[in-house]
Amino acid sequence: MNAQKRREMFLRWQADNPKPTTELHYTSPFELLIAVMLSAQATDKSVNLATAKLFKVANTPAQIAALGEAGIIPYIQTIGLFRSKAKHVIATCELLLRQHTGEVPAERAALEALPGVGRKTANVILNTAFGQPTIAVDTHIFRVSNRTGLAPGKTVLAVEQKLLKVVPAEFKVDAHHWLILHGRYVCQARKPRCAECMMQDLCDYRFKTS
Repeated sequence: MNAQKRREMFLRWQADNPKPTTELHYTSPFELLIAVMLSAQATDKSVNLATAKLFKVANTPAQIAALGEAGIIPYIQTIGLFRSKAKHVIATCELLLRQHTGEVPAERAALEALPGVGRKTANVILNTAFGQPTIAVDTHIFRVSNRTGLAPGKTVLAVEQKLLKVVPAEFKVDAHHWLILHGRYVCQARKPRCAECMMQDLCDYRFKTS
């Protein structure tokens, strides 16, 4: 895909959705961090249902740390991998209190040093909470980038690096959200909705459905 097509894709996403954002519910960088940690191999809807109850009771590192693993599990046990997530969340809260005065750091290295926080989660926090031009590549973005020809790559990291290289600068802050929403609702894994896709004429996918 050439640069002109790429630019046109982002212009269309921008016109359709000028201010895209995450579908996770949060009111602070810390709430977003916890929600993203819980969202691994889970739907945003299931996470939002759990955090709606949890954040009413505890929505700071000190409050959640005080709950402990046993205390947080009843709020998140409807989410997959809840036991390991509870362990990571409590450990992260304790580390935030010990090393960052309870504040979520805005640096990649510090974020990735938190238990249960990898590159993808760090990218989401840096982008969504702090407005940095990072792109967190999940399964949706990986699929869209390869299927459309926007930024093909064999690994998640390769796709991320390609996106950072080819996405025009003015679209980088919002690119993560446009791509994930496109993959979630239009360019779906099993049955891509090509006939309804605003990118159909720009997309390189060889097996477009009618």
